[in-house]
Amino acid sequence: MLKPFTDRPRRLRRNSLIRDLVHETDLKLSQLVQPYFLSTSKDAEAKETISEFSGVYRWGVDALAREMESQIDRGLSRFLLFGSTTEKDATGSAAVSQNASVAEAIAKLKKRFGDASLLFSDICLCPYTDHGHCGVIDEEVIDNDASIDLLCRMALTHAEAGVDFVAPSDMMDGRVGAIRKILDQKQFSDVGILAYTAKYLSNYYGPFREALDSAPQKSDRSTYQMDYRNQREALRELQLDLAEGADIVMVKPALPYLDILALFAKHSSVPVAAYSVSGEYQMVQLAAKAGIADAKSLALENLTSIRRAGADIIFTYFAAEIAEKGWLR
Repeated sequence: MLKPFTDRPRRLRRNSLIRDLVHETDLKLSQLVQPYFLSTSKDAEAKETISEFSGVYRWGVDALAREMESQIDRGLSRFLLFGSTTEKDATGSAAVSQNASVAEAIAKLKKRFGDASLLFSDICLCPYTDHGHCGVIDEEVIDNDASIDLLCRMALTHAEAGVDFVAPSDMMDGRVGAIRKILDQKQFSDVGILAYTAKYLSNYYGPFREALDSAPQKSDRSTYQMDYRNQREALRELQLDLAEGADIVMVKPALPYLDILALFAKHSSVPVAAYSVSGEYQMVQLAAKAGIADAKSLALENLTSIRRAGADIIFTYFAAEIAEKGWLR
């Protein structure tokens, strides 16, 4: 005979009205940021497909402006810009040019949309170096401090163009404090810093590196990106970035690092972001294409799990599709 009991959790799962009333985690369009890649073509109307990155494009600035306008009308107004160049060199000098694709795009897009859009810009040298590393190489070693000098100049160039947040993704030691110092010295104290605080050496970056032609030519990035076997190290990076003035801290990738997100949510005094990277996105697309999962259901479950782990903000390639198809209505 069944022993009497009074604790029945299923009462709160009985119908959708009850489930929606008591649900614990919200996923909103206002929490999402859409990354965009800028084309290296001089064609402002360019919209180039990326073979291993379904539904993601490299954009000319005029085509991107129309795309962003459509998304803003749908309620998606936060964007991250990535640039690249065909004129790569050992120091990534194109990254600090006022004529760089990102700086030009920031200026045009902010002039067009003003405060109707919030722009983040990637600060890293790998799309601009001929060796594909995120810093300057000196005798086959990444020169941390020389790299910081270029990263600061890149951040300043983007600030001068009108960006709202610079997002250093390079993982050089001390770069957050150095960027904050130069921005303040040059009267850009209102420009925020989104720090890639725990960026792991991950196998999930493949489609992204194709998009920017930024894969390292020799060796890997293990001397500066984090070892995926480590958790305590992430807390050390968090403490450093907070002390150096980061306004938002980020974990990248997202799904394989939910424990790190939870750790950041517990210990951070500033908002916590997560970057759901290209490999996470493409796995959903391939599963849907193979007929083994529904893209909408899987994407929303993944993103909700990232929120549940502690992310206040999510950078995701699904943001535009979510807005366009009204998945969160």
